[in-house]
Amino acid sequence: MNVTPPLTSALQPVLIACAHGTRSPEGQRCIDALRAEIAAQRPGLRVLEAYVDVQEPALPDVVAALPAGTRAVVVPLLLSVGFHLRVDIAQAVTGREELTAAGPLGPDPRLAQLLYDRLPDVPGGHDGGTAGGIVLAAAGSSDPAAALSVESVADALRQLTPRAVLAGYGAGADPTVAAAVTGLRAQGSSSVAIACYLLAPGFFHDQLAGAGADCVAAPLLPTGTAVLARIALERFDHAAQSALGTPQG
Repeated sequence: MNVTPPLTSALQPVLIACAHGTRSPEGQRCIDALRAEIAAQRPGLRVLEAYVDVQEPALPDVVAALPAGTRAVVVPLLLSVGFHLRVDIAQAVTGREELTAAGPLGPDPRLAQLLYDRLPDVPGGHDGGTAGGIVLAAAGSSDPAAALSVESVADALRQLTPRAVLAGYGAGADPTVAAAVTGLRAQGSSSVAIACYLLAPGFFHDQLAGAGADCVAAPLLPTGTAVLARIALERFDHAAQSALGTPQG
């Protein structure tokens, strides 16, 4: 994997860590911890908080409050492309030469490893035997690119386990998580686990208990905080250097 080297402190822009937002207090704590870890891994980097929904400060307000001429990179604390990245974040940086947007946190093979590590024990052991199945549960989007991103992570997860892996979605795409669980059982899976392709606890994770699986894994946070912070900083470095026209390593 090619890793873009960080910019020197003199060239380093502000990092705006832009999350979706949630009403879940636990989910809020997880995102706060991720933002703090990003700052801890890059001493001297200014990291700002922003959201596209539910919570404040809203991304447009954060951008508007930047002093004139301040260079900044919006890093989506989101797992795939979709409406918020294509519309909300894109609109926030459009027409501002000093602003740029980084890519989402996924897909990335490190996310597949986190998902695998988060799977709880099921009948037949951690891997549930070759007859078990895993539903990769994602929030979902009507954007076809989002489904491709999720399928990329599903492919990476298949490299880590002999179990059948099928993506399922909360909204915006098919199959639903419950339909994916049913589909795996119909294909012969004796046990089905749900791997949560979600950043943090919240409404969608709460709904997964009713999807009919034998067990439901926890989201990527808080266990994956350090890994996700590294990925966020890589996205930041790549976007910042691309904006400067710096050759990539």
